[in-house]
Amino acid sequence: MGIRLRTLNRSAWRPLSAVDAALNRLYGWRFNPLYQSGALAVVLLGVVSLTGLYLLLYYRIGAPWESVERISAQTWSGRWIRGLHRYASDAALVAVGVHALRMFAQGRSWGPRALAWISGVLLTGLVLLCGWTGYVMVWDVQAQALAVVGARMLDALPLFGEPISRTFVGDAPMPGQFFFLNLFLHIAVPVGMGIVLWVHVAKVARPTLIPPRGVWMGAVLALLALSILWPVEMAPRADLLRLPGEVPLDLFYAIWLPAVRALPGWAALASLVALSALVLSVPFWTRPRADRRPPPSQVDDRLCTGCVQCSLDCPYEAIAMIARADGRADLLAHVDPALCVSCGICSGSCAPMGVGPPGRTGRDQLADLRAVLSHTPPMPGQIVVLACDRGCGDPSSGWAPPGARVHPVPCAGNLHSSIVEQWLRAGAAGVLVLACPPRDCWNREGPSWAGERLFREREAELHRRVDKSRVRLAYANRRERATGDAELERFRVELAALDRIDAAGPVDPIRECDPVLEAVE
Repeated sequence: MGIRLRTLNRSAWRPLSAVDAALNRLYGWRFNPLYQSGALAVVLLGVVSLTGLYLLLYYRIGAPWESVERISAQTWSGRWIRGLHRYASDAALVAVGVHALRMFAQGRSWGPRALAWISGVLLTGLVLLCGWTGYVMVWDVQAQALAVVGARMLDALPLFGEPISRTFVGDAPMPGQFFFLNLFLHIAVPVGMGIVLWVHVAKVARPTLIPPRGVWMGAVLALLALSILWPVEMAPRADLLRLPGEVPLDLFYAIWLPAVRALPGWAALASLVALSALVLSVPFWTRPRADRRPPPSQVDDRLCTGCVQCSLDCPYEAIAMIARADGRADLLAHVDPALCVSCGICSGSCAPMGVGPPGRTGRDQLADLRAVLSHTPPMPGQIVVLACDRGCGDPSSGWAPPGARVHPVPCAGNLHSSIVEQWLRAGAAGVLVLACPPRDCWNREGPSWAGERLFREREAELHRRVDKSRVRLAYANRRERATGDAELERFRVELAALDRIDAAGPVDPIRECDPVLEAVE
């Protein structure tokens, strides 16, 4: 089962990484909108809320269609605000779908991440419900079709004394209570969305809810231009005494309508429940077998100095500092197995190498490296590339640049800085750490912490005795082998320049700057 699931994850991941690579070439990894899909959805839902407040001022329960028509007739305000409200709603649903696909493709939906997945599914359901009630509020032919299907599904439940669908037979005017209920739900559901969003990020340290300014401003301005150039047209008013002919359907919130209109209410409801159950159960049927699940990090009490760095760096707040039982004054790191995802970032943060998943602590990494160096030390002038095995370091990617030696690592954040130093001491001309783009790290913050440790003296930092001009950090995903080649070539040129300076020998600044000596020479 575990092998089949990994194949399923990779099947979704491969085309996604190809699209990522294309957008990286277009926008750069910092502004790739797919990397920001979750945060972008939050911003777009905020735009929907703000524009909805304006629309609410002019909406009338007693005349829903007419009030929306008057809003659309406001050339300088209502027309484009309504369009922005509609298009931002659609874009938010697309962003949610992309975010969910990324989490599934990266296998980030089970174990300690199950709560985030389940709450994300519930959040998506609330977004759909909010969109449903919003479309019904317009009370055009699409709203009529949505309302009738919804009533038939509710009639399948033994909750009401009389069928709700009788409200839509046309023998009496639509009651105002129906539109009031829709309006109430349309306002109340976003409050529930805020609560579920808090649950969604509750187990994540330093959640990013706002994308870079260029991303969210670009998205909002693009939707604003679309709402001005292509305003939302009014569909015909709902008429319960007439069967609607061709019904214009929203591509994102109502595209499923033709498939269920012909079904009995119970069948449509059963299909919805079955689909919801399937998506909600993803954490259970995607988790690997027990013998294939990566073990959580462990702490060696003898080595832990209580520096708290591993606790600060953990992306999932799985490490807490507790009082020691042996009477020592310093604190002791404690890993909660229920929260640990075995990312190994704590291994790179521990200077004495006393914490990390079994087999991946800093001491384990050093032991593995020494075994490699005892058999195959680096060739003179060779560059060593420590590449993330989910990026260019993936063995199946086939990346083998000439003149370099590629070693896959589980994550750039898992890499202990002493490994870089040991490669240089063994004779490597330089070490290129090739990580996944920071916003696409499977472990969230691996590339960020790697850069801080290598160049900004974050614990456990690369020692000052190491020549950092011979160390580089770059980013490339699995499909960006050309980017990896370019970064490697750029690094090779820089190293060649350093070698020429070293070969020139020491320089005497006094002699070099003395015009008399210079004239004599």
